[in-house]
Amino acid sequence: MSYYSPSIEKLIESFEKLPSIGHKTAIRLAFHILDAGEEEVTEFIDSITNAKANLKYCSQCFNISDSDPCPICASPKRDHNIICVVEDVKDVIAMERTHEFKGTYHVLHGSISPMNGVGPDDIKIKELLNRISSNPDIKEIIIATNPRVEGEATAMYISKLLKPLGVKVTRIANGIPVGGDLEYTDEITLAKALEGRREV
Repeated sequence: MSYYSPSIEKLIESFEKLPSIGHKTAIRLAFHILDAGEEEVTEFIDSITNAKANLKYCSQCFNISDSDPCPICASPKRDHNIICVVEDVKDVIAMERTHEFKGTYHVLHGSISPMNGVGPDDIKIKELLNRISSNPDIKEIIIATNPRVEGEATAMYISKLLKPLGVKVTRIANGIPVGGDLEYTDEITLAKALEGRREV
């Protein structure tokens, strides 16, 4: 039995559909919106509506942007001969925060996961191959998929497709995080760290 009116219950249910939002947090968000002023609520609704209306996929890298091409692909300061392949738009933001990568990106919008019914044709692999084929100047593809089973499978699949094209394919290193302790590190992470060791 619900203790809330149908309108409040519907609002709570809407918030619960958001990722990582549990029932208690959904209730807090619903009542925050109900307590907010009309102007704040209108601004909140408008920001969602505008984002849905104005954002589009970049035709080159498939990042989400207000413009096509996106600012990264349009920038003459970026190295357009190096492409970093990531699974998700949020991964582009994570890479950009490092201020280290000066190339461009290719967003796959997922990873190969047969258990979840996601195959190579369901993500932007074909578009990556077309992009490389149409630009003979591309000198390196950095595969930065997540270090889990699906990400590793996607990385292996892409690297096998790219080998015949004669382009250099690299994989981001993974292993022990900075500030981590060996005794708390799992075996797979330690094995990857050993595998990716370099001379000092």
